[in-house]
Amino acid sequence: MKIAILSPIAWRTPPLRYGPWEQVAFNITEGLVAKGLDVTLFATGNSSTNAKLQFISPTAYAEDDSIAPKVWECLHISYLMEQADDFDIIHNHFDYLPLSYSRLIKSPMVTTIHGFSSPKIIPIFKQYNNHNFYVSISNADRSSDLNYIATVYNGINPVDFTFNANPDDYLLFFGRIHPEKGTYEAIQIAKRTKRKLIISGLVQDEDYFYSRVKPHINDDDIVFVGNSGPKQRDELLRQAFALLHPISFNEPFGLSVVESMFCGTPVIAFNRGSMPEIILDGKSGFLVNTLDEAVAAVDKISTINRWDCKWWATSNFSQDKMVEGYIEVYKRILSRK
Repeated sequence: MKIAILSPIAWRTPPLRYGPWEQVAFNITEGLVAKGLDVTLFATGNSSTNAKLQFISPTAYAEDDSIAPKVWECLHISYLMEQADDFDIIHNHFDYLPLSYSRLIKSPMVTTIHGFSSPKIIPIFKQYNNHNFYVSISNADRSSDLNYIATVYNGINPVDFTFNANPDDYLLFFGRIHPEKGTYEAIQIAKRTKRKLIISGLVQDEDYFYSRVKPHINDDDIVFVGNSGPKQRDELLRQAFALLHPISFNEPFGLSVVESMFCGTPVIAFNRGSMPEIILDGKSGFLVNTLDEAVAAVDKISTINRWDCKWWATSNFSQDKMVEGYIEVYKRILSRK
């Protein structure tokens, strides 16, 4: 089985800091290679992988202002599609743009839908419904307008995260600095529980950051450490008393939630989107609906056994389990030819 993995080029694969789609594409690629499969990763030239690497864009457009995103996205996608016949299956992690090639190539295409940025993009998925195989990353993140071959949860390489049974006492917000992620709400939870909050993430909405978040940053009880790389991410997550995830949108998955649980750190999340699938309420964290409930949940965190968090994450969201799920999808698709 010859497999092509199409990663986005906003960031390198794997990302140095932020880049969840690139991270998942990397985890799948490395897991498939470890199982002895013939895998080619199409990503940026500065990517790192044990698979064969093919690229046309030397670096990522979010890392190099000289790269015009749409131009190099088109070049990147077409570079793979012109070689489509060399592969038994193409696994697309590049959202909807590659779908427009699916009627022009013979090799079947699997598209992992990492979330819908807007309902306005669903028509293109509908247009190519019968020429693609869609995989959702949670049951909550499915559109009733589309057909799916499977749900495969995102998987984490457990060696990247260190379990810690004896954490510090700070709360952690880890994710995009954006209203829908609830950075401001995390600050309010920390203040009401009189605990230190560490904030780490990519500033995606600068107006929100400067108006709602930055005024509270004092390097004392509210600390902003910027966009963390893998080593700092592991340290922040494993030392945290709890991860706060007070989202105001229907989260498709939530990598940081799973990463936190791999470290043994429970999660307090608003009960939206995939959260009831990702968090085992009362065992690996708490699902809440209001700020008051979130504040009360902080006081209950000590009732959570951190080994239960690790067990739940390992049982359901490991890299190996994800890769096995995708291999089964590939086999099902190829058996139909």
